[in-house]
Order: sequence, then structure tokens, then C-alpha cells
Amino acid sequence: MFADFGIDDIAAVIYALYASEINIIGIVADYGNVSRENAGKNAEYLKEVSGRFDIPVIGGAERSLTGEKPVYYPDIHGKAGFGPITPQVKNGAQFFENFYEITNLIKKYENNLTIVNIGRLSSLATAYILYPSILARVKDIFIMGGAFLYPGNITPSAEANFYSDPYAANLVLTCAEHIRILPLNVTNQAILLQEQIDYLDRYYKQKGDPVGQLLKPLIDYYYGYYKKIIPDIKGGPLHDVLTLWATVNEEYFSFIERPVKVVAEEGEARGLSIGDFRPYYKLEKYPMHRIAVGFNYGMFSESIMNTLMNGKSFKT
Repeated sequence: MFADFGIDDIAAVIYALYASEINIIGIVADYGNVSRENAGKNAEYLKEVSGRFDIPVIGGAERSLTGEKPVYYPDIHGKAGFGPITPQVKNGAQFFENFYEITNLIKKYENNLTIVNIGRLSSLATAYILYPSILARVKDIFIMGGAFLYPGNITPSAEANFYSDPYAANLVLTCAEHIRILPLNVTNQAILLQEQIDYLDRYYKQKGDPVGQLLKPLIDYYYGYYKKIIPDIKGGPLHDVLTLWATVNEEYFSFIERPVKVVAEEGEARGLSIGDFRPYYKLEKYPMHRIAVGFNYGMFSESIMNTLMNGKSFKT
């Protein structure tokens, strides 16, 4: 997992810890929603709370390939990226400057490993620059990013991951083959209702489960931001949870394979994700990738709740 550890990234990791069909074998902590330092601390904190010390945390990029100073989003994700929670980490940040470790993980799980990039693409782009032959051994790549024929969330036309480092987005899309792209078109629909979050919280408190009890304060904080700007929204969109869920539930998605490019030039179109959706292809120089255009929300909601509750049924 390549993640920039805001709230929906954290929710995705928590989901993965409960999902028996998903095995996290490494986390690359990137700048993005928060600084790289805070992203790493958040990943380490999750390891400490869950007791999953077997998962290595690898330091990713500190800034984009554009060279710009990163912009963080405490109003959405909290000062440290953990909403109202201030993580207290015992192990510090000694995992930084160990990016080469991704090569060992890829070699170990060769052809049986999926990369899920749910933050900026700066680290993954760097990996393709440094280790192209090793990255070729990765089985699948799923990316949360872009907005195709759909409004952006950081500008009217661009989604945050592609906008923040359009050079990296284009590099990854050029170097990798047949990526599954989960754009805002679908991830904005991936919400859990407040009654579901409240039910989960009661369940985890009864169990005394410290990992599960993180979800409500995080998602409440996240939802509070979205409620201010979109009063009729029913929940905070869990972009990254949906992307991770897609890796083992692809049959519940509609994908369309099209040429894709990201606008890297400065201006109002920066970060715009372009897909040629015409029935005839003219953009032959653009790389071909699979873009999600729909998913089964009912199955997503039911499956996520089932996983988070260890197979127990959710009842209102």
C-alpha cells in the first residue's frame, strides 16, 4: 500500500486488518494529506494499536516531482491526519530512508503482489524510475485518482492525487500496463451511513477492540467536514476503502478500457484526467488503462460491514 495517511487511508488500512482475503505485506508512507513524517507516525501507530508489528513501514516521497512545497489538509483530516486523535508513537520515525525495501518485498512475492496506491503517485513514479525491471514483476496495480468527465475535488476539473503531482501520475500511467483506476466518479459514492458507523462503534466497544474503536471518531471528523460543504451528503466518501475493496471484489465493478493522460501543464486544467471515451480511438499515443465507471454499492456496503464485524450481520 502506498498511502498518504489521511482519514480514508487509515480507514482502508483498518478494513484490511479485518479482511481475511487481504494480506498487507508493506506500507509506503507518503506526503499528501499530511507530511511524510506524520504519515509514517500514523502507520506506526496503527501497527502498535493492532499489534501487527510484522508489517514494514517504508518512507516514501516527501514532496512531488514538480518540486513544489506540499499543501496539507488539516481541516479535512486533522492536524496529524488522524482526525481528532493525536497518535502517540513509541517507535519514532527510524523507518525513513529505507525506500529500497520495496524491491525486497516485490522479489519475495513476485507475480503474486498487488500495489494499491491511494495517495499521491510521487513514490510509485520514483520506483518506476529506479527499479523498472523489478516493478514489472508486480501482478496488478490499483490507483485511486482522477475524475473522468466529472468534477474534481481540488479544482473544478482535477482530483487531488493527480493534481498534486501530475508528472508522477503521467509517468506511472506510461510505465505501467493495464492499471485499474478508481476515479472520483465512483469513489464519491462509497459512503457508510451514520447509523452503520454508530453500530460498529457499539460493537467494538462491547468487544473492547481498540482498532475498531478508532473508526467512529475518525469518520465523524471526516464526515463533519463534508457536511459543512455538502449539507445533504449522507456520509464521508471512503475513496481509499473502495479502492482496496476493489482488489478482491472486481466482479462488482464496471470497468472500461480507454487511453488515459493527465494534464501536467500549469493552469486551470492542471491535473485533469483525460480518457478517450469515443467509440473509436484517436489518441494512440496515450497508454491504455481500465477505468472504473460504476460499482455495486449495496454489495460494497454489505461486504464492508460484514468484514468489519467478523461475519456478523448488521441490523439497524
